[in-house]
Amino acid sequence: MDLQLFWFILVGVLFTGYFVLEGFDFGVGMLMPILGRGSDPRRRVVLNTIGPVWDANEVWLITAAGAMFAAFPEWYASLFSGFYLALLVLLVALILRICAIEYRGKINDPKWRAWCDRGIGIGSWVPALAWGWIFANMVRGVPLNEERQVVGSVWDLLSPYALLGGLTTAILFALHGAIFLALKTGGEIRDDARRIARALLVPTTLVVGGFGLWTQLAYGAGWTWVPLGVAVLGLLLGGAATVAGRDGWAFAGTAVTVIAVTVLIVGSMFPNVLPSTISPLFDLSIDNASSSPYTLKVMSWAAAFAAPVVIIYQGWTYWVFRQRIRVEHIPPPVGLPLQGKG
Repeated sequence: MDLQLFWFILVGVLFTGYFVLEGFDFGVGMLMPILGRGSDPRRRVVLNTIGPVWDANEVWLITAAGAMFAAFPEWYASLFSGFYLALLVLLVALILRICAIEYRGKINDPKWRAWCDRGIGIGSWVPALAWGWIFANMVRGVPLNEERQVVGSVWDLLSPYALLGGLTTAILFALHGAIFLALKTGGEIRDDARRIARALLVPTTLVVGGFGLWTQLAYGAGWTWVPLGVAVLGLLLGGAATVAGRDGWAFAGTAVTVIAVTVLIVGSMFPNVLPSTISPLFDLSIDNASSSPYTLKVMSWAAAFAAPVVIIYQGWTYWVFRQRIRVEHIPPPVGLPLQGKG
């Protein structure tokens, strides 16, 4: 395997890890207004399920973007300039979500917490929709000219296929998050999360199946039928396990589906990283978008030493915080008052 192919696969693996881990984070934030209704302790239970891990999950995105920048600078430059406005909105949403999560408990005031909850919701819905839309456009192609610049307007990127891609990631992450909440909580919240997961099963299967079939028929290769089939099997496994009350198997099923959908998308791009809708001559591929062989070699040695340490550490974190959370585990709020007295 040459280094260009290796790093293309590695970038895909990093985004896959990000979607599996941050996907349920987004789902938790999307469902927080529903599952947290009625009392602040319920909302705190929902939020605390991702409290110890959400920031580590975002490291996968930072690493994926860094790997793309170092290994495929032309891909990085064209993508980030062509999707500048969309990525700026996505970044602002992620920052809003981070600030809302971090500062929600700092002030003991219902209005303050309500505004933070809105920030968490916006910061979860926007990326969940945006990532599917962006990756669907990378599969479909963008108006890339001979100077490797994306021309046209944002309306050129709002195709029915790209919009369906955004809906696919949003509903899949919502299901993934609901099943994660059923796995991590107890009592009424667990029961409510299971009910939401069951309600999402059929629409998620239809949307993911429709997007996957469209991707395969329009852009896929012969071997990409395999991840499409695995994605459907993962949803069937997750659905059956959800109905049976086997939360661990249900979460494994949706995780497999997220992985398979990402493999389908990335595999449908190969060997291109950013196709051009203007002319195939302007396509960015793993060959003409990559760094020098020496750069890729140095990066490979660095990744070989650093990646196992990061993965082991994050796995240990999940093991330490594996217990279920209930409302009775939530202590009284300790934040400061919104306004000082006197």
